[in-house]
Amino acid sequence: MKVILLEKIRQLGDLGDIVEVKPGYGRNYLIPQGKAIPATDKNREKFESRRAELEQAAHEHLVAAQERSKQLEALVSITITAKIHDEGKLFGSIGVREIADALQSKGIQIEKREINIPSGPIHTIGEHDVNIVLHSDVVVSLKVKVEPEV
Repeated sequence: MKVILLEKIRQLGDLGDIVEVKPGYGRNYLIPQGKAIPATDKNREKFESRRAELEQAAHEHLVAAQERSKQLEALVSITITAKIHDEGKLFGSIGVREIADALQSKGIQIEKREINIPSGPIHTIGEHDVNIVLHSDVVVSLKVKVEPEV
């Protein structure tokens, strides 16, 4: 299935690119989310008439993401306390919800979908790296320190 991208999508293409994707990905994700439109002649004409408007919106989104990244870069790390077993492992795990709550308590507005934990949910105490993806071009690394609850 060929689609025209309405925004830059990581590992797929830039705004205005016509790309070939699997039909399910196009129908079930890209098109309903407003990230792409089917690549028909009529849609190509519509896109070209709206191209400047879409490029301006994409630029504004990038600038806003860069501003938000400055807050995160100033933070460097966050500390989360959790209950642990006798062996030093956590009861449960630390996931994106807990990290988002900790950041929001510091006054930084982050959505759960923007948080990427490369190794999956955190199950041990110590320092862990987490990526905050604010935009496809703006990724901020953050240290999450998990400490035992006293």
